[in-house]
Amino acid sequence: MSTLAGRLQRELRTVTAMIELYCRDHGHGSPAPCESCAELVEYARHRLVKCPYGKDKPTCDQCPIHCYSPDRREQIREIMRYAGPRLIQHHPVLAIRHLLDQRREAPDSPKDLRRNGTR
Repeated sequence: MSTLAGRLQRELRTVTAMIELYCRDHGHGSPAPCESCAELVEYARHRLVKCPYGKDKPTCDQCPIHCYSPDRREQIREIMRYAGPRLIQHHPVLAIRHLLDQRREAPDSPKDLRRNGTR
């Protein structure tokens, strides 16, 4: 099992915080997330480990690759719409770092990077 480091680890902490906030506020589980939300956290972790961008990964809204399945993508969108604006109150450092990361442009696609010989 691969471990995450750097920006990918921070992205996992951010998405985990959003899922836990959503889960708690919607009565799914407290203090630990419900089984469904815990599975979504694990799914997100797995997708981050497999990300072809690696440490250069853009935030999800900037990424040209849709790595979540359609049903999971809609589930995470709903969670982010709810928890994103509230994250600043509960996890201000993660929220600010996420906002800063969103300002970064998405790098060339991994295929383009390999083709150009820069990776």
